[in-house]
Amino acid sequence: MPALVVLSLLARHTFRIPLEDPTGGLFDDLLEEASPEVGFRADLPVTLLFGLLWLAGLLAVALLVSRRAPLPARLVRFQEPVRPAAFAMVALLLSCVVLGLVVALVVAVTRDHPAETFAVILLGLPNLAWIAFTVGLGASWEGKVDGPFGLPMPQVLDKVLRTPDISTVNLRTLTEQDGRAWWLLVAAVVLVVAAAFLMAVRSPARMRLWQHAVHMAVALTLTVLAVCLTAGISAHYGLSLLGIGDFLSEISGGLGLGLDGEVSLRPRLWTALGLAVLWGLVAGFLGGLLAARVHRRGEVRPSAS
Repeated sequence: MPALVVLSLLARHTFRIPLEDPTGGLFDDLLEEASPEVGFRADLPVTLLFGLLWLAGLLAVALLVSRRAPLPARLVRFQEPVRPAAFAMVALLLSCVVLGLVVALVVAVTRDHPAETFAVILLGLPNLAWIAFTVGLGASWEGKVDGPFGLPMPQVLDKVLRTPDISTVNLRTLTEQDGRAWWLLVAAVVLVVAAAFLMAVRSPARMRLWQHAVHMAVALTLTVLAVCLTAGISAHYGLSLLGIGDFLSEISGGLGLGLDGEVSLRPRLWTALGLAVLWGLVAGFLGGLLAARVHRRGEVRPSAS
């Protein structure tokens, strides 16, 4: 909890925002003198409340993952199929975050505007990393970015979402803006197969291939469901000058100047879950095959005579 308080106090930043001349030159001098900025800071009470809920959830996951933590008597029979799968999914999600952090740090070092990159890290690294993982699986997200302001998000995502209508974010649309987006597919293949192998290695040796496939499919589907329910984005923003916020936005809206906007991103849930089932079945089968030659818990090998 003290660490959460410290992070909440440090999680704030303000930076200049680019404008695309939405007023046709009407406010050029005023905006130039005002130096438009956007910033964020953590709401400490709300952060602590949701932080406690997350900690409670993490403790529950840790109870499921740990081999030595005692389970209630009614849940002991689910220990063998649940704990290896839960451990593999936690490792998978953490690997996505670590991989996203490495990419973000490389971008911050090799390109201009490192402050904006670190703002993206603080604002939404887990969400963006997990969304990217589902996109690598083939899932699609829908949303839009409306307004004249540049937002702290990856440029390729901003370009895809900044259209007049609702945009679709998937491998195809991202690749049209940046060909390197196909690496999301490669990363998804490696991460899912590695997670399936880890699950199989930690499972009893008597588990059959079809059981590995089913367990992986269920675990991955629940993981993708959790990502889809928690990683969505919805925000409204507007321009404030000299402390005048909503009033200025209403005036600009009445004049058709568009000095406010919104950003949203929501998953196509059933498609994502269907793909997760397919990926889980195939990866679980492959993970079981790869783990077949690894000595596992519950396996007794004949001694050499």
